[in-house]
Amino acid sequence: MNRDEILKAPSMPVFSPSYPHPPNRFIKREYLIITYETDPEVIRAALPEPLEPAPGNLVFYEWMKMPDSSGFGDYEESGTGIRALYKDEPCNFSVQMYLDDEPPITGGREIWGFPKKYGVPRLKVMKDTLTGTLHYDGERVAMGTMTYKHRSLENQLDKVRDGIAGLNVNLKLLPDVDGSPKIAQLVGYNLTDITVHGAWEGEARLHLIPHVNCRVADFPVRRVVSARHQVVDFTLPFGRVLHDYLAT
Repeated sequence: MNRDEILKAPSMPVFSPSYPHPPNRFIKREYLIITYETDPEVIRAALPEPLEPAPGNLVFYEWMKMPDSSGFGDYEESGTGIRALYKDEPCNFSVQMYLDDEPPITGGREIWGFPKKYGVPRLKVMKDTLTGTLHYDGERVAMGTMTYKHRSLENQLDKVRDGIAGLNVNLKLLPDVDGSPKIAQLVGYNLTDITVHGAWEGEARLHLIPHVNCRVADFPVRRVVSARHQVVDFTLPFGRVLHDYLAT
C-alpha cells in the first residue's frame, strides 16, 4: 500500500472502511423535536465560546429516525442541542448525541465533530402518540411524547425548510498521539438539497432521567415551549471551520 493509496482511503480500517467519503444523502428522515426552557447557567456551562446563548434560555431534545442514509444505512439517533448565536447569527449547537450504528458514530466524530456516543434511541407511533425513547446501558434515560399530527404545517413548509437550512455547529476535539490536542475547532455546516415531505406541531411532554454517562437530564425541563414532527430529505455536506482554538 503506497502513499497515494493510503491518502485515498475514506476511513479506518483501510481494508474495510467504517464509512465512505461524504457527502451523505438522507431520505425520509423523521424527527421529533421538543424545544424547552432550561436554566441559563447550565446553558452557559455547556456552550463553548465564542457562541452565545440565544434569547429565552432554550434547548431542544430530538429523536431522529434515518431509514435510508447513504454510507451510514438505517439507524436512529437522539440528543440535546442549544439554541445559540454565532456572531449574531442564529444556530443550533449539538451538545450530546446517542445512536445505534457504528459508521455514523465514527464518521460523525471524525469529520464534523458530532458529539456521538452509542445508545439505543427509538421513535415510533404508539396508537395516537408519537413516542421517543432513549436507553443507555439498558436503562431508560429519556422519553418524549407528542400528539400525532394534530396541527399540520402544510402551508408553512417553505419556512420549515428555511429553518432546517440554518447554521449548525459542533465542537470538534481530536487528540494527538501523545494525548495533547491536535484539533480543537468549532465546525459549522448547513444542510442542502432539502425536501420537506410533511411537518406538524402539537402538545408534548419530555421526561429525562439522571445518568452519569448519559447526561441528558443535566438540562432540566422548566417549560416545554414547542414540539415539531417532520419528515425530510437532505444532503449532509462537508463542514467548515468557524473557530480554531489552537490558532488563537
